[in-house]
Amino acid sequence: MWQCKGCQVEVSNISDLQEEDQRVEGDQVVEVDTFDSLEGERLPKDHIEQQLATALLQLEFLVQVPGIAVDEFLQELHYLLNSASVHTGVVRDLLERHKVQFTDDLVKDITSALCTSNPVCRAIEKGGSLSTVHRRLKYYKEKFCVVEPVTYLLDNKKATFQYVPILKLLQQILNCKAILDKVNSNHRGKREFIVDSSYEFKSPEDGKYFIENELLNADQVSISIRLYVDEFEICNPLGTSRKKQKLCGVYWVLGNLPPGSHSALSSIYLAVLFKSVDAKVYGFEQVLHPLLQDLKTLETCGVFVPLLGTSLKGTVQSIVSDNLGAHTIAGFVESFSGDFFCRFCTAKRCDVESDTVACGRFNLRTKELHSEHIKTALETNNHCLGVKRECIFTKHLTHFHVLTGFPPDVAHDAFEGVVPVELAYCLSQLISKKFFTIDNLNKAILTFPYKWSDKTNKPHIVPQNLSARKTVGGNAHENWSLLRLLPFLIGHLVPENEPAWLVLMDLKDIIELLVAPTHTDESISYLESKITEHRQRYKDLFPAARLLPKHHFLEHYPYLIKCFGPLVTLWTLRFEAKHSYFKNIVKHTSCYKNIPLTLASRHQFMIAFHLNSPSYGKAFLDVPSVSSFPVDLLNQEIALAVKSKYPDTTEVDLTKVASVNGIQYKTGMIVVQGSTSGMPEFAEIMHMCVIKNELLLIVRMLCGWYTDHYRAFEITPSPTREIKLVHLKDLGDIYPLADYIVGASRMVTLKRHIIVKGLLNCI
Repeated sequence: MWQCKGCQVEVSNISDLQEEDQRVEGDQVVEVDTFDSLEGERLPKDHIEQQLATALLQLEFLVQVPGIAVDEFLQELHYLLNSASVHTGVVRDLLERHKVQFTDDLVKDITSALCTSNPVCRAIEKGGSLSTVHRRLKYYKEKFCVVEPVTYLLDNKKATFQYVPILKLLQQILNCKAILDKVNSNHRGKREFIVDSSYEFKSPEDGKYFIENELLNADQVSISIRLYVDEFEICNPLGTSRKKQKLCGVYWVLGNLPPGSHSALSSIYLAVLFKSVDAKVYGFEQVLHPLLQDLKTLETCGVFVPLLGTSLKGTVQSIVSDNLGAHTIAGFVESFSGDFFCRFCTAKRCDVESDTVACGRFNLRTKELHSEHIKTALETNNHCLGVKRECIFTKHLTHFHVLTGFPPDVAHDAFEGVVPVELAYCLSQLISKKFFTIDNLNKAILTFPYKWSDKTNKPHIVPQNLSARKTVGGNAHENWSLLRLLPFLIGHLVPENEPAWLVLMDLKDIIELLVAPTHTDESISYLESKITEHRQRYKDLFPAARLLPKHHFLEHYPYLIKCFGPLVTLWTLRFEAKHSYFKNIVKHTSCYKNIPLTLASRHQFMIAFHLNSPSYGKAFLDVPSVSSFPVDLLNQEIALAVKSKYPDTTEVDLTKVASVNGIQYKTGMIVVQGSTSGMPEFAEIMHMCVIKNELLLIVRMLCGWYTDHYRAFEITPSPTREIKLVHLKDLGDIYPLADYIVGASRMVTLKRHIIVKGLLNCI
């Protein structure tokens, strides 16, 4: 489904696509009927009432308009709709126009009937189903099938937590045909884990751990659940309420969906919400007890899916969290400064400085050894090689194991761990060599002409005491942007082959590999060699610097990608964005009484709105405005391409801005389209067209030359100035890029490593 508001786009603005200097007049507005009503047919009264309820539900629980304000608005609306003077004049004029004899009493009766029979008026009048907050909530629960949170009491002191029944919500989600179709189409049956040169890791389902799971890797579809656990502050973390209102949330997503299906926050569901202090007092096992029981039921009995007429079993595929959260739930030590801090191997802190994971001297944890470690820890009342206790999920679930269910997190290990520290060390050395000053760097950061998503995630200035702090600070997005755009900011000031610069550029290469959506055995081997080479360069340049535990975690990544699939599909960044929804509720409601209940309840009304939307689960194309344009007036190459793919199409809808599943495309953006000699081919978006609800890019091909010092490509127009029509599925990477002028050159840098068929794109 795609939506358009409609506007006039003149052909003169797209002269590159014209065969002649012509102009198309008239607006072309594409309308989408959200409620599947049929033009010309009378809508049932209850249907109109439900449309109004849907709008009010969105207003209250997505826009966060207070219920009292909605009540006042509806009162004013009811008054206006029942204004007799307006209706009386209209009725009188209509009767006179049709030369009907009438009396004032007849006009009065008709006017009264119009007002009292209006389903909107009836719904919002005093005593109406939508007239007050209480009545609306009752209506929402009945008509929208809201899965309400259940309050559980922890003790007599009224410590509580909120649990949203996962089986009930899961059944409702799978009752959506679009979701169920995706689940079925993404299922590939029972497979064996055989990695060869053609094998691609595109999702967690391609990883070793998924394929070795007897329940998930089966001929019949099994439900794959990915959990996320994290703490977050709903108040100012620097204010007086710090930690008093700190919450812990357990979210989940349906892992059976193809990559890219979780771009919307509405696809991330709430399971448990509680105060962080309660987990410390009562333990995670007690707080997560109802969730664990439902997951156990999912494994043994399954959840009934009405559309299939049968039940589907399932289990937890993975639990995503930061390192501290993962170790707490998994039963490992929560300290990373002592020995045995790694949940993947039994390396000691002192050995990490001298040996690498690649050398094979660190024993990977196995299920058998882990059981022995748990036994020893319980007997001695002390941790054994970093193991303190049994993981509560492994304890309660048959098809989940702690060693195969806790993936690493790229965001915390790299963007908030290794990257800010190494940036600080390397920038300090470059500054000490007087290539530039901190003020020069900060000025470049502040004045750089960021475009599109780079503008949203632009880097923060570095602190003046950079060398003493040994970190640039910043959040994950800011640090990622700083490292990626650093060559454009100061690359021209640094000599080639400068050691500190090479360390940073190696790190940039590693990051591009870590966030790659697809991996092969060759790209994983390349990542392993890059990490080893980078470690050696870093240690040679900064021998006094101690390696972080997160340096060690990164060394496990090549093996873990084979186990979990691309780690970018399991990182915490998308889940953390969910916290903002709850913080926004607190901001607008200012309600601090039983916050978990308030937040969980409002969240479930929001989810109910989305689950009842006709577009839920479908690929969503959002186009703000279009202009209808005859195919025959397009550039000849484009016209031929359109006719070959869509022979019955005589007109196309052109646009300059469009979003597909949350990814925005604009004219002027750069995309990777194909490859030549193992290097990506770039193209500039000239325009876009929508044909049969699909977005196609009209691009002009570019020539690109790789510049090693900048780890970027210099691009120029293709000599042939070839124009192509490109479908999104044919792009080398679905994420568009921004080009920048660096000196006299037009340059573009990749965000993610791209696999070129037949060759490894080692950039």
